[in-house]
Amino acid sequence: MEGGHGKYFVTRRVADHNGVARLDRLRCIAVGAGNRVLGLDVGSRTIGVAVSDELGMAAHGVTTLQRRGTQKDVAQVLELVRRYQAERIIVGMPYELDGSEGRRAVRVRVFYEALAGAGLAVDEWDERYSTVEAEATLLEANVSRARRKEVIDQMAAQVILQGWLDARSGEKA
Repeated sequence: MEGGHGKYFVTRRVADHNGVARLDRLRCIAVGAGNRVLGLDVGSRTIGVAVSDELGMAAHGVTTLQRRGTQKDVAQVLELVRRYQAERIIVGMPYELDGSEGRRAVRVRVFYEALAGAGLAVDEWDERYSTVEAEATLLEANVSRARRKEVIDQMAAQVILQGWLDARSGEKA
């Protein structure tokens, strides 16, 4: 990794559209140690959680929280913020297909506002199809039905956070 004036670059080997290997220089989000980002997939019974790496390039599913009421849920997230030293939380917002906020989005917005009210930096990300994408990834990896059920929420949180990270790295380039 090379840097200077707050700019960080990572060089990685990738294949182009013809399958030819080449080096690709990526500009990264300047997220240092202690500045990770949490991604949340908020459901009615569980909250899937993902965390970014220190460079802000990759999201990793870490846990699934059981819902216990808004205030207890906020306390659980605060503990994860402390554990991972996260500077920001990205909450997946389950918009309807037409982009409007339905009942699910209204419930998630209550939790979003509670996180913001606790003094946390919170952004939202359109999570439409995140669970479908997570399920497809797990099926492609030949993960058993029982294991998929255990990890689907944190995998959806990973999809949400990775989308936010990718969009943000595009803005920084």
